[in-house]
Amino acid sequence: MTAINDTPLTSAEIESANRQTVKLLAELDRIVLGQKELHRMVLVTLLSRGHLLLEGLPGVGKTLLVKTLSELLELTWQRVQFTPDLMPGDILGYHILQETEQGQRKMVFQKGPVFTNLLLADEINRATPKTQSALLEAMQEQTVSLLGQTRKLPFPFFVLATQNPIELEGTYPLPEAQIDRFLCKLNVVSQDPDILTQIIATRRRGEPPAPEQRLPANALNTLFDLMNRIILPTPVAYYTARMVSATHPDADEATRMVRDYVTFGASPRAAIGMAETSRAYALLDSRPSVGFEDIKAVARHVLNHRLILNHKARIDQINADIIVADLLNTLDETGLKLPDDITIR
Repeated sequence: MTAINDTPLTSAEIESANRQTVKLLAELDRIVLGQKELHRMVLVTLLSRGHLLLEGLPGVGKTLLVKTLSELLELTWQRVQFTPDLMPGDILGYHILQETEQGQRKMVFQKGPVFTNLLLADEINRATPKTQSALLEAMQEQTVSLLGQTRKLPFPFFVLATQNPIELEGTYPLPEAQIDRFLCKLNVVSQDPDILTQIIATRRRGEPPAPEQRLPANALNTLFDLMNRIILPTPVAYYTARMVSATHPDADEATRMVRDYVTFGASPRAAIGMAETSRAYALLDSRPSVGFEDIKAVARHVLNHRLILNHKARIDQINADIIVADLLNTLDETGLKLPDDITIR
């Protein structure tokens, strides 16, 4: 586990990080076509050591993305297909009664697929809430506790979950406590005709090309260390805190749209997530400190799944993305709350 280091990044360290991340993104873009912005936010989430929720219809490349990431980062990965009959033990593991060579019987723990670096929870909202909640401890503490014994998960540990849109039949909405543990939620959209043409013309049976470059595990740990040294200036941190606070209807800076459509706003975990993802976004842009533009770039992905909207929002066809965009357009970076008739020159 990396420790916090306040030493500012040198230009050589920034250039080295940039070379590695540029190569990684380029390789990811070459293998999984047509999702460049998505790939950037996926890497931002992983560098922030957070979990990721991918929403989209089947067949848009979510599984391929996770498999490719594991190969490029040289991490172990496991896939669990979530279904209504899936049990918690199918994810965490079981204790099995076995007989030893001495003829004695004892309970032996058989590890489940959660004991990996990258866990693909495919169609997570197909399983029941009981099974979904089996991941809560793993996502928050990176541990699994069974029969009074707690076991550590491998480091790093990421959950990349996919879900079908809630409107489809046979799905269970994720519990709010679990949704809050996903650092970002990204929408995976279908490919446009140009990308589809490239796929079917160059890839037989849709099989992607093999990776040509990989980022060793020790290099990923180095990037984690550099992330800890990205500076978050106090004004930017205050802007982040104000934005999260403004998602609550009773907050002083809540917009009219928030008051009209939001029942519950984002948690403090969202503020922490925005701070971490903005550091990663700055690192990808080769900057040693976070700016307001980094907060604005990650805000939608960190907040869109954490706002609980009321029935009026559904009637008026207002979603969380629209509300976050309204917040970004309304909330003043300075926080001075100047009267409308005063102009700063």
